[in-house]
Amino acid sequence: MANIRDMKKDIDYLVYEVVSDCFTAMSINQKESVSDDLAEIVSDAVKLRNDLFSRARYRVDNSKPESPKQYYRKMRSELVTRIDGLFVRLSKVIGS
Repeated sequence: MANIRDMKKDIDYLVYEVVSDCFTAMSINQKESVSDDLAEIVSDAVKLRNDLFSRARYRVDNSKPESPKQYYRKMRSELVTRIDGLFVRLSKVIGS
């Protein structure tokens, strides 16, 4: 990772992709139950973005002896894992 600014851009980009795909699915599928599930995924994506942004700005847990590189590497790994989870949920909702 080059710097924190790039990480924030990656967070915004990936969350935007999830939200964009959800809105596209909402416009194609007009079922109420599907729209509610998609709105929940959008809400979770926004919460993820806010959580990761606040953690990227400030290292919350300074009591752990890990280096900043390790801290941000873990954050990037968590970002990929959680975004993948949102896309999996989106696939299940659209597939049903």
